Amino acid sequence: MRTRQVFRSTGRLADGREIIYFDETPDTGRAEVDDRRPLPPFSTGSQLRYDPLLDEWVALAAHRQNRTYLPPPDECPLDPSRGERLSEIPAGDYDVVVFENRFPSLAPAPETAAGEGDPALAARPSAGRCEVVCFTSDHSASFSDLTPQRARTVVDAWADRTAELGARPDVAHVYPFENRGIEIGVTLQHPHGQIYAYPFVPPRIAAMREAARKHRATTGDNLFDTVVADERRAGRRVVAQGEHWTAFVPAAARWPYEVRLFPLRRVPTLAHLDEDQRDELAGIYLDLLSAFDGLFPQPAQGTDPPTPYISAWHQAPVDADGAPDTEFALHLQLFTLRRAPGKLKYLAGSESGMAAWINDVAPEDAADRIRAALPASAAARPTENKEQR
Repeated sequence: MRTRQVFRSTGRLADGREIIYFDETPDTGRAEVDDRRPLPPFSTGSQLRYDPLLDEWVALAAHRQNRTYLPPPDECPLDPSRGERLSEIPAGDYDVVVFENRFPSLAPAPETAAGEGDPALAARPSAGRCEVVCFTSDHSASFSDLTPQRARTVVDAWADRTAELGARPDVAHVYPFENRGIEIGVTLQHPHGQIYAYPFVPPRIAAMREAARKHRATTGDNLFDTVVADERRAGRRVVAQGEHWTAFVPAAARWPYEVRLFPLRRVPTLAHLDEDQRDELAGIYLDLLSAFDGLFPQPAQGTDPPTPYISAWHQAPVDADGAPDTEFALHLQLFTLRRAPGKLKYLAGSESGMAAWINDVAPEDAADRIRAALPASAAARPTENKEQR
């Protein structure tokens, strides 16, 4: 097994936020470039409030109302700084870069009142961290346009941040994700994702962890292993597979087009992937994104923008010492809320009011369409040698 090296360097922005460059070549000197913007010291006002009816924490981040919203391309804050056009990235170019979000939903904040005199309010200061991940300096690209080498660099950056953030005492779960498309609510068009380091276990992860606990107690097996094995045996909804990964549309998919991508060797987080798993992930992930782009071919007049999607990495929660729950299986959830050309899946009364989902597209039909939209190169991907398992 070969080891691929990514060159990591760290600097500071003008307001004190951390910036980390992940380069494919050494000695770029990018982290040493000064941020020349006259920014005030970084501070936030986030707060966590407790909902006793659902036993969930809600983040209050009113300062985000002032965040940058759909700037013109020549004012994008995620482009490299060049000349007198200064951005969030001081260097004149980059491969992959990560920095603390200037308008974070979660971040250490000054002590705030916990609801004195208000019996219905249980609150505490926010903690955790929010980071921005820029996949490329090319403003007009998408993740699916990246080379496999660059996609692999992104994977290494995700793994690095997962390990470092998960070791923090104020973090219980690390969540890398990408929102693409204004339909999703994206406010910056440059190809980028985010990483939320939560000070609590998010509700969806908590629900999966509890389901896994019950499955283990009832059957003696790991729930995630069972789900992957059952989908692979069924075969009907499997859309892509290799030696180390399997992608399928879940039998009870909530979204019109939704894929779950699992490593065949269960690991709790991205940081636990070995070199071979990371190599194949870069390629199979690009194939899936290309398939999503191909689900809704662009008409000659270009009435529909590119397929909007959310790419969400589900990782194991960590304990107070940063150790992950090894019963939990790392996996990707990739989905779009577009259900047909020009039509979106809205979360209306049943979904938003009751969290009871209704899907308009049969998962088996969705799997057929995703398979048909995969690039031809996906068919040549080596698959697992079943005799060795």
